[in-house]
Amino acid sequence: MNISLIAQLARWMFPVLTLPLLGAPVAIRARELAEIRSSGELRIGTEGTTPPFNYFDGGKLTGFDIDIGNAVAAQMGLRAVWSTASFDTLVIGLSQDRNDLLVMGQAITSVRQSAVDFSDAYVCSGAVIISLPGGARHSADLAGKIVGVQVGTTYLSAVSAIEGVGRVITFQRDTDALQNLLARRTDAWISDRLTASYLAKTNPRLQLQLGDLLFAERDGISIAKGHDDLRAAVNLAIKGILVDGTYARISMARFGRDVRCD
Repeated sequence: MNISLIAQLARWMFPVLTLPLLGAPVAIRARELAEIRSSGELRIGTEGTTPPFNYFDGGKLTGFDIDIGNAVAAQMGLRAVWSTASFDTLVIGLSQDRNDLLVMGQAITSVRQSAVDFSDAYVCSGAVIISLPGGARHSADLAGKIVGVQVGTTYLSAVSAIEGVGRVITFQRDTDALQNLLARRTDAWISDRLTASYLAKTNPRLQLQLGDLLFAERDGISIAKGHDDLRAAVNLAIKGILVDGTYARISMARFGRDVRCD
């Protein structure tokens, strides 16, 4: 891999953490919709490490999730204020007033619904097998292979259930899993189909090979449990950007097609 490509990947891998001031009181509950509207700001958290959904480009947070979050905030008459952190930190902090929403390509699952509430799905994708030329394309090809996957994702449970997989290695960030595949320390990588398609298209030198879709999934915006007014307002905003063409414009710009759920 050449130096410019390594630099590009590195920009995706180092998000800026937003931390409370030392000694500042820590809130123990998420803000209510009335408080949010009064402040004029919608606090949104994301990882900042998953192109084309959320990543840093030249120090600027960008991506499909960022566009959607900004559009949802605008529909609500609010200004989006973004912060980034690791996946597990964001989920834990959602109920502690660190963020009002999480927009980070998070699949809606029954397990996650026990910890957070979700908006209506705003994108449909799924898990795909990614390898280098000549590598695994099908589930059966993973027999005896070393597979990389991001910790805390639905992809981890999926690959762990595939019979015959040699070894599963977890990584804190998806880009770490990609780097290990490129270095041939793993034989395959399981990640989001749209993410993999984007990387294969924009970085043909990587020679990424996309195989079978292991399963389809629907991604939602995470909201603290019990905040039904906020969830309803977010759903109304999502519906608004779907109807007025904003969603289609964002989706076409980022993916070249409309990725809304049917």
